This record gives sequence, structure tokens and C-alpha cells, in this order.
Amino acid sequence: MRHEENRKTGKVWLVGAGPSDPGLLTLRGRQVLQKAEVVLYDALVGPGITAMIPDHAGRVYVGKRSGNHAMPQEQINRLLVDYALDGKRVVRLKGGDPFLFGRGGEELEMLAERGIPFEVVPGVTSALSVPAYQGIPVTHRDLCSSIHVVTGHFREGSVSHIDFEALVRAGGALLFLMGVSALGEICRGLLDAGMDPDVPAALLMRGTTARQERISASVGTLPREAVRRGAKAPAVLAVGEVCALSERFSWYEKMPLGGVRVLLTRPPELIGGTAEKLRDLGAEVWEMPAIRTVRRENNTVLREALRRLEQYQWLVFTSPAGVRIFFEELHDRRMDVRRLGGIRIAVMGNGTGKALEKYGMFPDLMPEIYDGEHLGEAIAEAGHPGECVLIPRASAGNRELVDALSHMNADDIPVYDTVYAESDTAGTVRAELENGGIDYVIFTSSSCVRGLASALGCADAVSAHAGNDCTEAFRDTETVRNVLSGVKAICIGRQTAREAETLGMRIYVAERADEDSLIECLVRVESGNV
Repeated sequence: MRHEENRKTGKVWLVGAGPSDPGLLTLRGRQVLQKAEVVLYDALVGPGITAMIPDHAGRVYVGKRSGNHAMPQEQINRLLVDYALDGKRVVRLKGGDPFLFGRGGEELEMLAERGIPFEVVPGVTSALSVPAYQGIPVTHRDLCSSIHVVTGHFREGSVSHIDFEALVRAGGALLFLMGVSALGEICRGLLDAGMDPDVPAALLMRGTTARQERISASVGTLPREAVRRGAKAPAVLAVGEVCALSERFSWYEKMPLGGVRVLLTRPPELIGGTAEKLRDLGAEVWEMPAIRTVRRENNTVLREALRRLEQYQWLVFTSPAGVRIFFEELHDRRMDVRRLGGIRIAVMGNGTGKALEKYGMFPDLMPEIYDGEHLGEAIAEAGHPGECVLIPRASAGNRELVDALSHMNADDIPVYDTVYAESDTAGTVRAELENGGIDYVIFTSSSCVRGLASALGCADAVSAHAGNDCTEAFRDTETVRNVLSGVKAICIGRQTAREAETLGMRIYVAERADEDSLIECLVRVESGNV
């Protein structure tokens, strides 16, 4: 990347991503992230936040773990400069807050020296949020009125520079970040400085995630207890009387889906609403869209149908994507909803019906069972032989719908293709599935099942089969079965369930084929009421 003198220099934003929970990313942080052209992100940036990185932006992982740095700090600094000099909008996405032990100041030094514009977006620090998610108020009127935040990670590998006597003398809550490896030294330093060994202490691991864990003890016993429990980073060490409140004030794990990690595979335009509902119930949500819908451009067949729209008695939608693309085509042809005045509208289910409502319209018909066969039967019963039916839907739509309309004149018009989506996070998701790190996968269609199988390493099998119907390829793919075998799948219907079952997954089917019923099914399974 070379800087051209006649090209405008870009800008760098240092954005605090918070501790992991995407709900703790600030509004300003999300706004900046959506406009990024390049994102350099850390290891502690949660998957729910990396899912917000726009598809058009380049991603550069620069994460650092103890003893394992993906990239030296000096190289990170140079990359920020190079991308900015290349005219890019660069986001440096950092866990927690950029200026609290995040080396944000070092990164700004080089930017300032080179005259590169920058902006800092503060983030929610783990020093406050992680204790809060574990029921520990870092201040309390009756227990402490001050907090002291100290880094537990040291360049020299020693805690000798910490003035433990001053910390003990000051009282209040003590919060040590990145202190797992030095836990024994820290507690010993506090005891040597005169702290009562019975003072409550807690090691708070993987805070604000589904795998968060608290080891509660005292300053005198915590190091031994941490070894016994196999404590691992990342963690916050909290010391002080407020730690004793954690049992009474804990709340996160008491939510209906607290401690549950869910993988969503819906298309990008539909995934957000489902993720929000799951997070409201306490789940940690990983978003990896397994499929995406691609509108068919220059669709002459659809345009011909629109030209003679008044000839149809029925307009049938089987998905929200079909609704969206149909009305986009109406708009592009400068046609409005008045052309639909004499047409009855049928939809497959609630989700499609809600998509229709966004355009100020409501369905005339929705079957009790949301599948093509029952939709077709309901239309045939409500209509009359010989009536004309327009069905704008996916190119891979099943035949049951059209077969049920054999006594009517059905125009089954493909308006979009369902393709398998590529994902930068597929490797991470695969590792989590193999290690039991994901509790549930939610599938809203058979295509999502096949798309996930493709993303997890079945690309060769996919290419060996024409079109989207790759069921046989996935059934015979031992690699994917090894990854997904035994994983719990919440499925929207029997057809989707059958697809997931071929991959060895444990199947649970929602009572109704809609989003809310999927979530209700997940809550029932997690609570053991199945």
C-alpha cells in the first residue's frame, strides 16, 4: 500500500468493543463500525460484535493472548498508518475500552506523528461490566466508596512495582485486569501488605458470555481454589467486601437462557430480530448466516407477469424474501399497490405475513400448518378451478405447492436464488461445535442446514451436485457428520428436521413454523420440559 500524494488520507477510529456482549457496544461504536472499510480487531472482541462488521469491510485479526500474539504491536501500528494513508476508513476494534490497558495511547502516538486524523470511541470496560454481570457492585454505600483498577499483566513478569501497601491502606474494591497468571503473587502481595486473609475475593472468568464463571473465596484461599478449579484467562480479579454480595445479586445465569450459546444460521436480513429475542432471554448468540438470497436481475418472466397483473386472482408468498423482492420489482417498474386491488393474497406463515404488513397489506389466507402442501390445499379450497395464481418465490421451491394447485393456473416464477454463504468465522464455529462450545443450532429451513454443512467443510461435496439439492452429498460426508453429530438442533418444521437428522444432530421441532415458536421450543428443551 503506497500513499499517493493526490489522494486524500483516510481516518482511524479507536473503538471500544466492550467486554464481549454485543449489547454493550455503544451506539457510536456500532455507527462507526457500519461505515468501516477495514477493521483490525482483538481476540476479546465477541462474536456477536464481529458479526456486525459489514461484508464490504476487510477484516484483519490482530488478537493477543498471553504468550500468543497474532501480530506484534509495532506491526499493528504500521498497518493503521498504511491503511489510513491509502485513504481507508479504518476501525481499530479493541476489547473493553481503548485507553484502559488497551495500548490505545501507543497506537495514537504514531497516528499523531504522521498527521493522520483519528477519533476515539470509548467502550464499556470489563473492570465494571464483568463484576456487574456476576452480581458484584464495585461500590456500595455500606461497604466501599472507591475502586482501584490495576493491570495484572506486566512486561517484566513481576508485580514488584505495585504499591500493595497503598492499595490496602486506601481500602475500597480492588480490580485487577489480566491477572490470572499473576494471581498468586497479587494475593501474596496484598497479604504481605497487611490485608486480612478473610477479605472476600472472586475470580470472574469469561465475563458477559454464556460461559462466564465465578470462583468465590477469600484473599487467603483464592489462589489455591483457582488452581483446583482450573482457572483460565480472560478473567477479572475482584477483591473487597462487595464480592460477598455476588450470591445474592447474581442475575445473568438466572435468565431463561442464561449460560446458553446459540448458533443462528438465518439469512443476514432476517437474523437480527431472532438474535435480539434470544439475547433478551439471556442467550449468547453467534451469528453465521449459512445462506443468502440473491435477487434475479432482469427477470423478464416476472416483468411479463406484472404487466398482466390484473389477470391474477391470487398472489402467493412463501417467504419474506419473496415479499421484499416482489415489491422491489413493483417499485422499479413504477407500479404501486393499487394494481393489487382485486387480488387475494396468501402467505406461508407468520414471518411472511409480517413482511407483507411492512407494505401496508395483510394476507387473506394463511394455512394452519406452514408448508407448501397445506398452503396449496388451502388456496385450492378457498378459490375456484381455473383461477390464475402468481407465485414469486425461490428458484429451489418445492413442488408440493404447485401440485396442490393442479386445477388452477399457477405461474411459479423464480425471483431469487438461495446460495450458500461464505463466512470468515466458519473455522471458529467449527472448532466450537467440535468442542461442545455451542449448545444449540437454530434452523429455519432445509437450505440453512445444507448451507451450514457447506460452510463447515463440505464445499467439494456441494460442487459435485447440481443446484441446491445436495442432501445426498451431506448425508455421505463423514467430516460434517463428525462435527455436527449430537449437536442439538431446533428446527422450524419436519422437512428441516429430516435434513438435520441426516447429519446426526439431535432434533427438536417447533410446534409452529414461526420464529416465536422456535424460541419457545428452545426454552422448553433447555428447561427440560420436553
